[in-house]
Amino acid sequence: MSLPNAPLPTVHTISLQRPLVWLVYAWRDMARVGWVSFAHGLVLACGGAAIVALASQRFWLLAGALSGFLVIAPVLATSLYALSRTLERGEKAGLGVVLKTWLNWQNNNFNKWGNDYWCMVQFGALLALAATGWVVTSAALITLLAPAPILGPLDFVRHVVLAPDSWLFELWLALGGIMAAPLFASSVVSMQLLLDRRVTLMQAVLTSWQVVLANPIPMGFWAALIMLFTLLGLGSLFLGLIAVIPMLGHASWHAYRDLVDASNLPAREPVP
Repeated sequence: MSLPNAPLPTVHTISLQRPLVWLVYAWRDMARVGWVSFAHGLVLACGGAAIVALASQRFWLLAGALSGFLVIAPVLATSLYALSRTLERGEKAGLGVVLKTWLNWQNNNFNKWGNDYWCMVQFGALLALAATGWVVTSAALITLLAPAPILGPLDFVRHVVLAPDSWLFELWLALGGIMAAPLFASSVVSMQLLLDRRVTLMQAVLTSWQVVLANPIPMGFWAALIMLFTLLGLGSLFLGLIAVIPMLGHASWHAYRDLVDASNLPAREPVP
C-alpha cells in the first residue's frame, strides 16, 4: 500500500529560550520512566567505551569514530521518543514500549516491503553511511597531514591541536562542521516525525530543514546545547552519558512537538 501524496506538516517558530524548556520536560519524563531511560544512556556509554578500547592506540581513528558515533544518535534515541510519546498519551511507559519500538514498531502496516515500512531503517542507514564517511575522512586527514604519527590523545593535542604554524586542527574542525551542519538540519525532527506519522523519508527530511530555516537562531542554540552536554558526557569518561543521552532524547521529542504540527498527516500508529 503506497502513501498518499500528503503535504508537509506545519512548522512553528519558537523563542530562543525554548530549548531550555525542552530540557526541563526531559527531566520530568526521565523521572517518570525511571531506569528504562537511563538504561539507554548506559548502553551508549558502554558503546563509547568500547570504541575507545578498540581504538585506544589509534587516536587518528578514535577522533572520527567517536564523532561519527554521535551522528547516528538520533536513530539510537528512537525508543526514547516513543517513551515520551507514550507518557504524552497517558499510557504506561516501560520496557515494553522499547521492545515494541525496536522489534515491532509498525504492526498495523501489512506491506512489509513498502518504503513506508522501511523509512526509519533507510534513514538510519543514511546516517550510518554519513558517520562512516566522516570516520574515513577524519582518519585520512589526520594521518596524511599530521607531522607525526597520532597514537594517543597526547599526540593529538601536541601534533594537531597545539602544532605551531599548522592549520590542521582548524581544518579538521571546519570540515567536521561542514559535514555536521546539513546532518543536523536533516535529522533534528526527522526520526520523531517518522515515528509519529506515516510520511515518506523525503517529507521528514524536508520538514526538518524547514524547522531549521524557520528558527535558525533557536536551532543554533539547540545544537550548541547538544554539543555542550555531549562533550560533558564524553569528558566524564562516558559516565555523564548515562544521564545526557536520555535527557537529549526526551528533549528532542518535545522539540518535535513544539516545532511541528503534523495533525494533518495520518498517524503511524493509532492511539488506543
